[in-house]
Amino acid sequence: MSKLVSFFMILMLILSNEVNAYAAENPPLEIKSEAAVLVDSETGAILYSKNSDERLYPASLTKIATAIYAIEKGKVDDVVTVSARAVKEEGTRVYLVEGERVPLKKLIQGMLINSGNDAAVAIAEHLDGSVEQFTDNINKYLAEKIGVSDTHFSNPNGLFNENHYTTALDLALITNYAKQNPIFTEIFGTKELGWSSESWETKLLTHHRLLKGEIPVEGITGGKTGFVNESKHTLATTAENKNINLTAIVLKADSSKASYNDTKKLIEYGFSSFTHRIIRQNELFALNKKEFYPKNDIVITEHVDNSEEVITEQGVLEVVNNGQVSQSIQLEVKEPKPIKVVKKEKLLSSEQNGINIFYGMIVFALAGLFIGVKKRHVKKQ
Repeated sequence: MSKLVSFFMILMLILSNEVNAYAAENPPLEIKSEAAVLVDSETGAILYSKNSDERLYPASLTKIATAIYAIEKGKVDDVVTVSARAVKEEGTRVYLVEGERVPLKKLIQGMLINSGNDAAVAIAEHLDGSVEQFTDNINKYLAEKIGVSDTHFSNPNGLFNENHYTTALDLALITNYAKQNPIFTEIFGTKELGWSSESWETKLLTHHRLLKGEIPVEGITGGKTGFVNESKHTLATTAENKNINLTAIVLKADSSKASYNDTKKLIEYGFSSFTHRIIRQNELFALNKKEFYPKNDIVITEHVDNSEEVITEQGVLEVVNNGQVSQSIQLEVKEPKPIKVVKKEKLLSSEQNGINIFYGMIVFALAGLFIGVKKRHVKKQ
């Protein structure tokens, strides 16, 4: 009995060591922001999530949506006449002058790089005639074109309003969508820009410290900061290396330092822990005698140590990383080859033919036996 107890104690110790070793290789991320999400920009796979569906105030991360809406709806070479309302907008500005005529692209640059609230209002009024109409239109655009479901904006710049909210996941979707546009990507990744206007000449510098290189993180390609008292510190960041492109969103951090630390952890985690694999069009997945296949070659994002693929009854391929579904892909059903069915009449006829042949063989054998007996009888006589 004592030997059995010792054996189980040793076994538990071994298992405990294995669990601890695994935990050491994949430590949980200590993210201090209220909400955060890390997304593969290419596949859309969710690589890390903390309260990513919680509705929070985005502050100036709103301007990411305003920028891509302006690029797609307007023409970047359009000349915008600045209104009195735009000039009077509170908060961070690029110090526009009433009546000043500015190219739309320049206003987008001033809004994203220097977070100009006045530039954001000038853009909204140019696109839709008023901030109020802009609000209606951009909410429809975000829902219908990008597919977000937990976002409602009441202004183009992110100044606080109780009805101005979004989620970390929605912001990641908006940023990923915007990054597909080369004009947005260029501006979003601009570190500094010479600025000349009626009121001043200066050099605009991005407020994003990772993008500027003040906090060393490899591969940063773009970013936007945000802050109002009610939202606290918000941060949107994109990064890439040879293996993967990432989008990181953090919301409601108590300090600027916390938002950058959280973002750094997310980016480094994404780079070190995930890779891509291509599932080819002819690759088959089986479940309950059914076979499924992808319509086209697809790219999936896998955790380097803890990833699996699961097929649902509906033929959805779920990529599970660290026990969480990161990616879902609807597969096609492979139709089974048709089975040739013999008509019942033919089947019965075939059966009858077999019976007839069987009886024929018996009759033939009996006839042969009878003839043999008869011949022997004749010889005896």
